Amino acid sequence: MDNEILKKVRKIEIKARGLSQQMFSGEYHSAFKGHGMAFSEVREYQYGDDVRDIDWNVTARLNHPYVKVFEEEREMTVMLLVDVSGSNRFGTHHQFKEELVAEVAATLAFSAIQNNDKVGVILFSDRIEKFIPPKKGSTHILRIIRELITFRPESNGTDITTGLKYFTNVIKKRCTAFLLSDFYDEGYDDALKIAAEKHDLVAIRIADEKERRLPDLGLVKFYDPESATTLWVDTSSRQTRDLFAKTYSTYVDNVKSIMQRYGIDNTEVLTGEDFVKPLLKLFKMRG
Repeated sequence: MDNEILKKVRKIEIKARGLSQQMFSGEYHSAFKGHGMAFSEVREYQYGDDVRDIDWNVTARLNHPYVKVFEEEREMTVMLLVDVSGSNRFGTHHQFKEELVAEVAATLAFSAIQNNDKVGVILFSDRIEKFIPPKKGSTHILRIIRELITFRPESNGTDITTGLKYFTNVIKKRCTAFLLSDFYDEGYDDALKIAAEKHDLVAIRIADEKERRLPDLGLVKFYDPESATTLWVDTSSRQTRDLFAKTYSTYVDNVKSIMQRYGIDNTEVLTGEDFVKPLLKLFKMRG
């Protein structure tokens, strides 16, 4: 790993580890609970205990009623489903969307590790670019951060359905999953519904302020990294700017509507802005 990449990994590691320790540990713990109950210990029977919890072997051996005590099974698997398509290589506030994705994903990963959860990653474009199986440990997290920073996809397109289908096929046991994308795609409703029914799915929409409205800059050449096409746009036209803003607003409303339809908790994070607030708000809403 060259020095420049090492510096980037270290920088994100320090920020993400600090955030997860100082701010997110308690909120994450309460927001993403384990599934099921695990046997913990036995204790003497007390009035009001459920007779179904009596441990008959211990009771017979000690000639006194004892009950099994259960506690919530905390250990979980956390999956990060990360959109690495071409549209993530855009940003106007000191960072690209892909850099914001790396910071958010790293913070979630460190929060999961602190909670003794396994973390895995699926990087997707319009195909599955990379699958990192769930594991524990800081070394594993550093590998994830390195991949998020250095990975260059083979394709620039977006197909959220492909990412979700792979996820539901490869992860059999119920887990918590974070889908990080700008959601510039269509027709993923069914795959989203199936994934949300099988797993605890949370959506984080990555955005940039300039995607909402066009500035008045005259005739501007736009390049679409996903289709590799260019287009000249007269941004001085009020009609053009209004149409652009309306199209974006419709797209955002549609994404929110889909998430609401399937009961998927979601939030938006913007490049160049503090992502702590929207994530904390999301955690507290779930806690």
